[in-house]
Amino acid sequence: MTDEDEDHLHDEAEEIRKETAQGSPEVAEHDRVAELERQLEEANSKALYAAAEVQNVRRRLESEMQQASSYAAAQFARDMLAIKDHLERALAAVSDELRDDKLASQFLAGIEATAREIDSVFAKHGISRIKSIGEKLDPHRHQAMVELPSNEAEPGTIVEEMQPGYMLKDRLLRPALVGVAKAPD
Repeated sequence: MTDEDEDHLHDEAEEIRKETAQGSPEVAEHDRVAELERQLEEANSKALYAAAEVQNVRRRLESEMQQASSYAAAQFARDMLAIKDHLERALAAVSDELRDDKLASQFLAGIEATAREIDSVFAKHGISRIKSIGEKLDPHRHQAMVELPSNEAEPGTIVEEMQPGYMLKDRLLRPALVGVAKAPD
């Protein structure tokens, strides 16, 4: 039997049922109940779909709110990195002669205390320095600025850090600017 034959038989059966239903209120009532059950099933299906969609939207919003609060301070943290860099450069530039001076050493102690406080605040808020020297270059955390010939380090290993990089929890805040070893010429 072909699909066309089946369709024809189905159409004939439907025609006979309709003719019978016209003269029989029980069949008409049965058809009405079947139609109402089909509509109820369709409405239940739509309601379940809508409830699932609402739940998905709620979960997505909760996740976005959590991420927004976790990473809201990213730009402020980037700005603070510049201040930390300036403090570190200033402390590194101080000569031993100046450190031996009593008045200057007290002033330097205040600057060093400020640098330690910034480190403490960074740690408290999940900002950590990226390890660079001796590590393999990771393009997700490091930015190679120069290749340096080296007999001691394997090619692709970081041998110099020009600027430290930082992470904010699991996100890159600023890549480390580094020099990478290459085989000597």
